[in-house]
Amino acid sequence: MSLLTAQNLTFGFLDGVLFKGAAFKVEDNDRIGLIGANGTGKTSLFKLITGEYSPTEGGIVRGKDVRIGYMEQYLECDDNQTLYGEALTVFNDVIEMELQLADINRQLLESSDIALIERQLRLTDEIERRDGLIYEAKTKASLLGLGFKEEDLTARVSTLSGGQRSKLSLCKLLLSNANLLLLDEPTNNLDVDAINWLEDFLMKYRGAFMVVSHDRYFLDKVTSGTMEIAHNKIMLTKGNYTVFQKLKAERELTIEREYEKAITEIRRIEGIIEQQKRFNQERNYITIASKQKQIDRLKEALVVPDKALQSVNFSFKTDLRAGDEVLIVDELSKSFPGKPLFKNFDLKIFRDDRVFLLGPNGCGKSTFLKIINREQMPDSGAFRIGSNVKIGYFDQNIDKLDSGKTVLDEVWDMYRFMTETEVRNALAAFLFRGEDVYKKVSLLSGGERAKISLLKIMLARPNFLILDEPTNHLDITSREVLENALCDFDGTLLVVSHDRYFINKLSSRIIHLTHDGAVSIDGNYDNYLAFRENQQASEVKAVEKKPAVNDYKLRKEQASLERKRKTRINKLETEIGELEEKIQELQDTLSTPEVSADYEKLLSVTAELDESKNYLDSLYTEWEELQTEE
Repeated sequence: MSLLTAQNLTFGFLDGVLFKGAAFKVEDNDRIGLIGANGTGKTSLFKLITGEYSPTEGGIVRGKDVRIGYMEQYLECDDNQTLYGEALTVFNDVIEMELQLADINRQLLESSDIALIERQLRLTDEIERRDGLIYEAKTKASLLGLGFKEEDLTARVSTLSGGQRSKLSLCKLLLSNANLLLLDEPTNNLDVDAINWLEDFLMKYRGAFMVVSHDRYFLDKVTSGTMEIAHNKIMLTKGNYTVFQKLKAERELTIEREYEKAITEIRRIEGIIEQQKRFNQERNYITIASKQKQIDRLKEALVVPDKALQSVNFSFKTDLRAGDEVLIVDELSKSFPGKPLFKNFDLKIFRDDRVFLLGPNGCGKSTFLKIINREQMPDSGAFRIGSNVKIGYFDQNIDKLDSGKTVLDEVWDMYRFMTETEVRNALAAFLFRGEDVYKKVSLLSGGERAKISLLKIMLARPNFLILDEPTNHLDITSREVLENALCDFDGTLLVVSHDRYFINKLSSRIIHLTHDGAVSIDGNYDNYLAFRENQQASEVKAVEKKPAVNDYKLRKEQASLERKRKTRINKLETEIGELEEKIQELQDTLSTPEVSADYEKLLSVTAELDESKNYLDSLYTEWEELQTEE
């Protein structure tokens, strides 16, 4: 079933067209990743789908049964409500139906009105369809899964941070009655555990979704189709991000080869035309006309390869070689009033190490980086920076730029030894060209501010890069360029990141930080995942392991349990046989004229039959479980 269809979809603003002539369909259960460079129109496409924007040409036809859920529609919350209470408002329609059902049940104690009974059945079915039996538990589980703590559930919405409000909005969207979710950067503000929970939720979700994300690991895991906006076109490809990249490269190579082949043929025919013109005979002009038609046909069918999107040209070079030991951390601890972060933190980083620091939100990863950069003081413990170490520090908040300066002055004021031409050339590598260098820093987007911050670090030529969420504000293309630059970097890395694709490409060691210390795991994110899974399996085995007991006593207990199991199986088999006979009798009763003609009797027998079948299913389930224990 098509949830929506786009036909000749064209949209843009006064400063230009974002995309034109787009055509695509979103079917029931589609899982589409929406990608493209910043500013290509991803959010605009979502707003066209919701109807907030109107297309310049063409349109979007929405299916009659489509229910669209878009995260922005939940940004307005009741500040006086608790976190849990606000999340439950998604089920206000269910709560209202439950009240109506309770009222009907009271009325049926004094009346057997058929209309009331029919209304009761309809409400019961609809409540069950909307998770009426489990919505409270489901809401709580979703909040906890997205990273809230048990004590947060009673907190007032007015006390929530911006990131927590975003998570609340995401929770409400996921629990909504929508069958087409539009998710715009849903992994923002989530730690790795919460992202894993979200991935699991979306993989089990019964509906379709379109998701804008720069998290390539996330896209690979949850999507089965990829829609790219590039060069003013929208193209939908089957497969996740990695499959899309492979198919795109193959498609572009084919287009380039066909283009070169066509150009070569056109030039060959043009040579024939020039030769025929020199002969200057009547028959030659007939040939010329024929050959020109060939050229026109080739040009009409010619597909010109898209120019590669402009991307940032990162390059990190070092001035000097650091000593073997780059950073030594000994028993470091830090806490804020009422908020312990970490303690007993030991760490050694050696030259050329590529260390990624992971851990739940609130465990102090960013604070630790600030301590190493001497922006904060630890409560106890010590650390030592090695010899000849020159630090380049990237703060995820990118708030150290002077908003009143131009882009040119922001960089040049720090590196006055450079000429204006050298600074402008460096800025051009980061896509600040022409008049862009005179743009005020206050007007820059998050991605542009991140690029300026990275450029300033690059020009300092450090040999120890300390990076706090460096990919947060970058689009996929810029992330890949940064990855390639860091792969070529001949220094040492200490990075905090939630970008698992980024971690997998660069990491040589993972440090998992907790409130009680840190654990070191060699390798990348996949190695870290394997370590966590093995650790969890060991913990489960430890819990399940029973204390040693006397062998004789153990045999007696096992024999007793076996007798009880067999006795229960015999009872179940007897009860199952009797219940099957009862069900057959009820089915026979339904076909008798006195019951089939009497609406009240029909309802009563049908209800009893359904109840018996459900009970029979539960008996069979228990019987099968006991059989497998043998």
